Formats: sequence, structure tokens, C-alpha cells
Amino acid sequence: MSIAAVFPGQGSQSIGMLAVLSDKYSLVRDTFQEASDCLGMDLWALVQNGPEEELGRTAITQPAMLAAGVAVWRVWEEEGGCRPEVMAGHSLGEYTALVCAGALEFADAVRIVAERGRLMQSAVPAGTGSMAAVLGLTDEQVIALCSRAAGNQVVEAVNFNAPGQVVVAGHAEAVDRLMALASEGGAKRVISLSVSVPSHCALMKPAAESFAEVLKSTTFNSPRIPIVHNVDATQHAAPAELPELLVRQLYNPVHWVETIEGFADEGIRVVFEFGPGKVLSGLNKRIDRSLKVLCVEDTKTLDAALELCEEYGA
Repeated sequence: MSIAAVFPGQGSQSIGMLAVLSDKYSLVRDTFQEASDCLGMDLWALVQNGPEEELGRTAITQPAMLAAGVAVWRVWEEEGGCRPEVMAGHSLGEYTALVCAGALEFADAVRIVAERGRLMQSAVPAGTGSMAAVLGLTDEQVIALCSRAAGNQVVEAVNFNAPGQVVVAGHAEAVDRLMALASEGGAKRVISLSVSVPSHCALMKPAAESFAEVLKSTTFNSPRIPIVHNVDATQHAAPAELPELLVRQLYNPVHWVETIEGFADEGIRVVFEFGPGKVLSGLNKRIDRSLKVLCVEDTKTLDAALELCEEYGA
């Protein structure tokens, strides 16, 4: 059985996430404690109790989702779960993949994603930028509408998540114009996203320049499991390449459809999503219905995934 592992990013967080898994596996709280020690705050208490507005702040969401994905992966390894042939992460989830593949130490990842979040937040003043999901139009249609809506501002297609689902980001006024044009142009739905920064668009270039300096003091290793990267849907094994890919990721689109299509082309038949929310599992089903997809986030889904490994002798 050919298996891939994927890790979710921002938007999958929720108050109380991984509580059920933590009741059985102390590794979950231990992982969050490691992150808390790096941050100088009780991240687990915030994740479990809120407030939701605080968890939704980018500088907090990013290390919280990183810790969540790593915690589930560690439980998977402790239980002898099958080893995937390849990994990928959606946006922030790429950092989780790097940690789980051994290319980046967890403590370093916590430090740099917290700084990444802070830089992203400071790059665009609150209320200046926004994001929206456009459903029911082709990638090309959305890209063309962005060109029409931009004017002297920024609005770009930034997440190619599934066929007929594209996320755009940029200046709030330009995103509003894009949403109106998309509705007039036949989109099934246009949804404003509740986010604090317009990720993966040109407005993030100042953050990327500062983030490049942060990464200069970070040690990267060759991943033990290949990783497909967001910016080009391609594997990169050389440690020296990884910082540049992560910098470019800040202001370039996430090519998720190409990533999952590439999995299928390479013979992947099962995709496990490690972390809360099931967002990627839903997208992956839409991209290729021949794939078997499972989200591992609690004891029930963990047992189901482990049983599948045993069934196939993986």
C-alpha cells in the first residue's frame, strides 16, 4: 500500500482540539509543553480553554497547529503506524512535515513559526487585508477576475485547494471587488474568510524579507521522508534549498491540487491527514476520488488508520 502523510495549516484549529487523544496519550501534552517552553506561555491551556480570539491570532495559531500535527505524528510513531512514502503540508503544515520528516528540530520550528506569524501580522495593518474562497469557477477564471479587480491594489489567487475551489488574498477593498465580480461571473459561492492576515500574496513580501534573516540561524537537514513543497509541488532534498522555499512560500500560492495529483500519479493510494479538522481530507477527496483519505485526530480515527495499515500489511 502506497501511503502519503499530510498536515493541515491555519483554519483547522479549534478550542479543545486533541483533548480526546491527550486523555490516552501523554505524548500530546508533552509535545505542547515543549512548545510552551519555547514560547514562554501555556499553549495547551489556551488551546483547550481559549479565548478563541487569542487562538485565532496568527502568531499563536501557527505554533498551536504545528504542535498539534507533531503530537499526532508522534502518537502514530509510538503506535507503530506505517511509514509514508511521501509527505506534504498545507501552508503552515509544511513546517509540520519538515519536523516529522526530520528536516527541522521541533523547538526550532516552534520558534520560527511564531516569528513567521508575528512578521505576517505586522506586515499588513489590521483590517487592511483579507481573504476569500471562490467556489465553482476555474483557476483561470479566478486569476482573470483578480486582474480585473486589482486596480492599483493587490488581489491574487493564493490557494489552489481543489477543482473549483480557489482562495484569494490581498487588500480588503480589492478582495471585495473580486468577490462581487466572482458572484456576477457565475461562482456558486463566494465566502469571506475569517483570517487576520492575507497570506501567500505580494503583501507578504516585506515579511518574507525579514523572515529570510530569521532562517539564516536555523539548521535544516535532509528529510528522511520526501516532502512535496507548496511553491512548486516538487520534492527538494537538499537542506540548503529549504529556507528559500519557505521564504517564497510566504508570498506565493499553495499548489495543493498539483500536490495531490502528483501523489496519485506516483502511485499513492492512501493519504493520512495528521492533525485536527479534516479540512485536507475533504479537499483530497475532491481532487482525486480514487484516493482513500483518513484524518487522524482522536483515538477512533487513530485506530481506524492503524487497522488499515494492518489490513494492507504496511
